[in-house]
Amino acid sequence: MGMKTKIALGAVVGIAVIGAMSANSGDGDGNGDGKSDSRTSASAGENADGGAKDKGGAEKGGEKSDGAADAKPAEDKAAEDKAVEKASQAEQFKAFVQKNGSANEKDAVSHVTKVQGADEQNDILDAADVYTDFTGGFMGEGTGPAKLIASAFADWKDSENGLVTVYDADGELLGNGQF
Repeated sequence: MGMKTKIALGAVVGIAVIGAMSANSGDGDGNGDGKSDSRTSASAGENADGGAKDKGGAEKGGEKSDGAADAKPAEDKAAEDKAVEKASQAEQFKAFVQKNGSANEKDAVSHVTKVQGADEQNDILDAADVYTDFTGGFMGEGTGPAKLIASAFADWKDSENGLVTVYDADGELLGNGQF
């Protein structure tokens, strides 16, 4: 290929990538507004229902003391959400698998030491890395559990075009999978 052909091909690919990214961000803005509106109305509905009933479920006259008592669990839930956000990605992943995973997945994920790239996703090309304490690389003991880890990661995170890669303690590839 000639130099002019390579430049033209590079320009076409660049324009296609920029167009795909802008189309994706445009979809996200339109859907994001609708989602935040529905979440706001749902949370307002929960507060209205929660403030109207006492702990036994009987209807009250909308007393402020009941509303304040019902707001307290919502604050506790918000505190739990903040605690989860402060936890590292590896801790969040392990907690998810402990709650939802099979016994084999729980055993495999117990070897995870670090997770990178799971927090930011754009559904165009998402890549996450999971580091473990296994040794021996591709021919070592961690190859089988790496597939379980990749499968559990796919249950935890969802992307239209995501790839999770599992590494051993020395940074050698153990396995990968789509999520």
